[in-house]
Amino acid sequence: MTREIIHTDAAPAAIGTYSQAVKCGNTVYLSGQIPLDPVSMTLLNATIEDEIHQVFKNLSAVAQASGGSLADIAKLNVFLTDLAHFAKVNEIMGQYFKPPYPARAAIGVASLPKGARVEADGILVLG
Repeated sequence: MTREIIHTDAAPAAIGTYSQAVKCGNTVYLSGQIPLDPVSMTLLNATIEDEIHQVFKNLSAVAQASGGSLADIAKLNVFLTDLAHFAKVNEIMGQYFKPPYPARAAIGVASLPKGARVEADGILVLG
């Protein structure tokens, strides 16, 4: 099976040794997205809401570049430096996802790159 590297300028460039996503057959593995603005590459973190929205916008851009959308995500992982923000993730996630929702894990972590408070990655399955 061939691997296709997915890249879009509509999402932040990789800040390490990874690709924005890798497509293998009809499965797309999205790398973690933090709330970086794709143009300025600065963290959009005035509020936790700003961070969550930017993470979902970044994931959406990479999903679209792969030929899919957030609706194609089968598994989503959300990493939070403070699980007190879990309810806010649920609230905002409802603006980007419609039923049936993907499988999901919410994981509390000590820290994230660049001081972000939220990161998410996912696995898409394209029709």
